[in-house]
Amino acid sequence: MISMNARRRALAALGTIAVAGLLATPGARAQDTQVLRIVPHSNLAILDPIWTTAYMSRNHGYMIYDTLFGTDENGKVKPQMVESWTESPDHRLWTFKLRKGLEFHDGKPVTGEDVIASLQRWGKRDAMGSALMQFVSKMDAPTPDTFRIFLGEACGFMLEALGKPGANVPFIMPKRVADTDAFKQIDDYTGSGPYVFKRDEFKPGDKAVYLKNARYVPRNEPPSGTAGGKRVYVDRVEWNLALRDAQAQVNALKKGEVDIVEQLGFDFYESAKTDPDLQIPRYTNAGLQYMARFNHLHKPFDNPKVRQAALAAFQQEPFLRAQVGVKSLYKPCYSMFICNTPYGTTAGSEVQAKGNMRKAQELLKASGYDGTPVVLMKPTDLPSIQKLPDVAAQLLRQAGFKVDLQAMDWQTLVSRRAKKDGPDKGGWNMFLTAFNTFDVWSPIANPTADTRGEKSGWFGWASDDKVQELRNQFMRATDEATKKDLADKIHVRMYEIGTHAPVGEFDQPMAARKNISGFFITNNNLYWNLKKN
Repeated sequence: MISMNARRRALAALGTIAVAGLLATPGARAQDTQVLRIVPHSNLAILDPIWTTAYMSRNHGYMIYDTLFGTDENGKVKPQMVESWTESPDHRLWTFKLRKGLEFHDGKPVTGEDVIASLQRWGKRDAMGSALMQFVSKMDAPTPDTFRIFLGEACGFMLEALGKPGANVPFIMPKRVADTDAFKQIDDYTGSGPYVFKRDEFKPGDKAVYLKNARYVPRNEPPSGTAGGKRVYVDRVEWNLALRDAQAQVNALKKGEVDIVEQLGFDFYESAKTDPDLQIPRYTNAGLQYMARFNHLHKPFDNPKVRQAALAAFQQEPFLRAQVGVKSLYKPCYSMFICNTPYGTTAGSEVQAKGNMRKAQELLKASGYDGTPVVLMKPTDLPSIQKLPDVAAQLLRQAGFKVDLQAMDWQTLVSRRAKKDGPDKGGWNMFLTAFNTFDVWSPIANPTADTRGEKSGWFGWASDDKVQELRNQFMRATDEATKKDLADKIHVRMYEIGTHAPVGEFDQPMAARKNISGFFITNNNLYWNLKKN
C-alpha cells in the first residue's frame, strides 16, 4: 500500500516532468522544423549517379551535385551553373562561362577543368552523352571559369544534352573524382550542390543524411523542374531507408514520424486524399512510363522473333490495372517516346497494340523457342513496380514461355542488371522499370534507342545498325519536320527488333504532412525550396 507522502512525492515528480516537457517543447519543435524526414522510394546502395540510371542514385546526385543547365517544368532548358554562353556562326564552337560563387564542398572553386572531366565521364555512360561525344572533337578550359566545346560538325541538341534532367544526369564533380573510370564506381562524394552528404552517418538499408550547404549560392530565379534557385530552408534532410512496407510508411506519415512519403502506395491514394493531416502535392506534369527490358545478349531474347512474341503477349491494361489500379492515375500508350509529346508516335506498334495471346503463341512457336527459361527479376521492396513482374510472368507463361521469377530487393536488382553474364551464371533475361517522361521522349535521350550492343551504356545491350543510322541522322537534323519523320522511322524499327516493351503510362502520387510547404513542379524527386512549419 502506498503512503500519502509517497503519493505526494510521485505527483510532484510527475508535475515536474510535465512542466519540464512543456518548457522543452518550443525548443524541440523549433529543432524539429529544421529536419526534413523523407521516405524515399527505395534503398540507396549505389552512390555514383553516373554508374547507374537508378533513380535513387539520381536523386542522391541532385542533393549533392549541381548541373550546368536545368530543365524547367515545361521541358525548357535553362542555365544553372552556367552564367552565359556563345555559339559560333557555324555552330561548331560553344563557349561557356561559369557563374561566380561556385564552390565544391571542400571549399575549392569549380573550374572548367572539373566540368570537362565530368562531361567526359558522363559521355561514356549516358545515351545522350555518348551521342553528343560523337560530335565533340575536343574540349578545353582557356580560363578557370570558362570551358569550350569544339564540334567536328554541328549538332542540334547541345543544350538539351547538358541540361538533361533524368538519369544519367551530367552532374559536375571535382576533376579528381570525375577522372575515375566510367565503369567503376566513385568513392569520393564531394559535390557543389545545395546539400552535403554526411558519409559518416550513411547506413545502407537504414539511413542517409544530408546537411545544408551553407556556402551554396542559388540562382535568383524561382525553382522550376531542375532549373531555378535551389534554396534550402532546413538544416538537415534524413532519408529513412529502412521503412519499405507501404502500410508502415503511411502509418509513420500519419503519426508525424516522417514528413514525406516519396511514392505513396497506390492502395492508399484515396484514403490519403481525405486525411485532414495529409496532402498529395502536385510535383509533376509529365508522368512516367513502365517498361519491360529484354536482355539481347542471351537466349531466349537474343532472338528478335522471340522478343516479338513477348511484345504480342504484353497488353498494357493487365499491367496497369494490377500495379496502379486507380483509373485516374494511368493510361495505356504504345508509344516508346510517350504519347502527346513532340515525338510521340505509335508507328509500328501493331505487334503489341493489336496483339493478343493467340498471336503471341503463334509467334513464339514460329520463332523456334526451345524452352529456355526466362530469368525475370522481381523487386520486393519497390511498391511502385513490384506487381509488374508477376503480371509479366503470367502473360509469358500463357504465351508458352518457361519463366523463372526471382525475387530480390531493388538495389540487388540494379546491381545484377549490370552483369553481362549468362542467366545461369548470375545474369538475367528481363526486368521491369519506370522512366520519367523527359528521360524517354526523344530518340536521343531514350536509353533503349542506344543500340550499339555491348558498347551501349544501358542494360539490355540491344544491337541494331539501322536504329543507329537513323539516330545519327536525327542528331544532325535541324528542322522539326525532319526530326519527327526520323523519330517515326526509329520507332518503327525499335518495335521491329523489340528493343523493349512499353507497358503503360502513369502518375506516381507523393504524400506529405500538411505542415510541409514549398512544393513545386519538379518532374523528379527534388528536395529544395521546402519549409517545415
